[in-house]
Order: sequence, then C-alpha cells, then structure tokens
Amino acid sequence: MSESVQAPGRSGGAPPDRQGLSSRTNDIEEAYEYFLGYAAQGLPPQSGAGLQVRDFLKKFDAALTGLGPFFTDYVASLNLDVAAYQGFIDVIDRDARDAHAAIELVLAQPSIGSQTIDNFNANIHVRALLTDLFLLDEILKAHS
Repeated sequence: MSESVQAPGRSGGAPPDRQGLSSRTNDIEEAYEYFLGYAAQGLPPQSGAGLQVRDFLKKFDAALTGLGPFFTDYVASLNLDVAAYQGFIDVIDRDARDAHAAIELVLAQPSIGSQTIDNFNANIHVRALLTDLFLLDEILKAHS
C-alpha cells in the first residue's frame, strides 16, 4: 500500500510556521551564497568539480517545491487577507517554477563549471525569485 506524501506547505498538512519559512529561505540563501563563491573560483567544467554544487542545487530546488501553496497557507495561518497576497504569491510560484527549470538544466550537465554557476546566478528568474522572497518575507515578518 502506498502512502500519499504531500509537498511542504500544501493544504491538508500541518499549518506552515515561521520556522518552516525561515528554513526554506535559509536554504535558498545558503545555496545562493555558495554559488557566488563557486562562481568566483573559475573552475572549468572539465575539472571534475561539482559534487558539492550539485548538492546545493538540489537543496535550493527542494526549498522551491510547493512554494506558492506554502505561502498561501502561511498567509492564511496569519489570518491575513489571502486575496490581497495571492497575486504576488502567484508571481513567486511562477518564478520558482522558472528557477526550477534552470536548476534542472544545470543538473543535467555532466560537469558544472564556475561559469555555468555564474550564469545561473545571473539568470533573471533566479534573481527575481530571490528579490520576491526577500520582499514577501520582510512583509510577513511584521505579521508573525
């Protein structure tokens, strides 16, 4: 018998809390900071490097899973008007899906050099996601 596993932040599970939000944003920020350092190393794709960067890409990606529904549930758990936030949550959800597509592309490469990660960092979808998260996180801190 298989059990249904829900992504974090999906309705029906435990209500999201500030710790869950902090965990997701910390994972994303930590990965991004690692990517900045990795990009600065100037490692060529042929170097065989990339195992740790792959782990950070996967961690970043996991934090994106179900991000839109997570925020919808989180806003509702704060007794805020979800409708007032939903448009921006939809933007975050789209940016998360777009960043996920970039992560999949990078992970599909046999080796990942510094230039690839530098370009990933500069990707407009990744940058948009980061600034979206910082904006919403700052606004929600006032309500937590």
